[in-house]
Amino acid sequence: MAFRRRNKSYPFFSQEFLIQNHADIVFSLVIFILIGLMFETTAKTAILFIQPQYNISTMSADGEVTLYHYGWKDCATVLFYLCITIILHAVVQEYVLDKVNRRLHLSKSKNTKFNESGQLCVFYLASSLWSFYVIATEGYLLHPSSLWENYPHVHLRFQVKFFYLTQLAYWFHALPELYFQKVRKEEIPRQLQYISLYLLHILAAYLLNLTRVGLVLLFLQYLSEMGFHLSRLFYFIDENHHKMFEMWSIGFVLTRMITLTLMFLAVGFGLARSENQMLDLETGNFNILSIRLLVLFVVCFTQSWLLWKFFRFQLSRTRELRLEQAARKRAAAKQQMQRTLKRDSVGHHENGLIKAENGTSPRLKKIKAP
Repeated sequence: MAFRRRNKSYPFFSQEFLIQNHADIVFSLVIFILIGLMFETTAKTAILFIQPQYNISTMSADGEVTLYHYGWKDCATVLFYLCITIILHAVVQEYVLDKVNRRLHLSKSKNTKFNESGQLCVFYLASSLWSFYVIATEGYLLHPSSLWENYPHVHLRFQVKFFYLTQLAYWFHALPELYFQKVRKEEIPRQLQYISLYLLHILAAYLLNLTRVGLVLLFLQYLSEMGFHLSRLFYFIDENHHKMFEMWSIGFVLTRMITLTLMFLAVGFGLARSENQMLDLETGNFNILSIRLLVLFVVCFTQSWLLWKFFRFQLSRTRELRLEQAARKRAAAKQQMQRTLKRDSVGHHENGLIKAENGTSPRLKKIKAP
């Protein structure tokens, strides 16, 4: 199974060989783990990678329900789905984005941004639909107070825990992809910034048992980012598409405002009024003042930083547009002035002599001698 076209063969275990065949190597590793399910001696170890761990069965009004909590064995599950994500990344790149790139004939810098936006657009679309489905089925839309009531939310349903594990797998997979995709050195710091921010917020929501609030915030963030990358894809296809960026700008600011409001409502007021305010690592209770302030500070700082970058970019873009308009006006005024001078001029000079409009030189009058 080959994900990349082999234009040239490289020595085994060389850097180029690893980059060119990384999807095939990871695919072989996944097949090896799946084969482990076929044998009784290795089945328990293989299930550790494939299936979420730490499940417990409880009785409810609907019957027996299986719930999950987190632990160190989740690292193995995240590692397995990280490999799955690398394979899916290669499939999207080879069979979708590369084919579009051959038709568009983009420059190298635009090609890199197009691939980045294409990959993220697919991920944001799938994750936003998935998170909205989880929010709707868990009842968070009809009962917003359930985001902070009955904290700590230690026990999770399968779909909630699996969602968080796949989110962690995707953003951890983005780190080796910087090497596999040969991202330019100038682009690495920017990409590391948003990858680190996503990992920080998702891990904090998962480990501090704030999964309900985190799920809603991820849905809002993914929806906003999907709008941006869709706008950039349409811009690369046709540079006259600017209206989608204007629509995204409005949605971006609204997303930041809703995120801050929801965090203050859930953490600043909801958890602050809870009766169970004590640090208990065994029960997973982190509802104390210092942790609440730290969570609010991290979220507010991130949202403020994003707004500052957004407004700074908009101001610089507005300044550039004004300079371009002023330059166009000066060029138009200069052309108009040149046209006016041509109309007013009766003749023109050539080789130091005045020429008439018909191209003949005027005759000099003879002066009679006295």
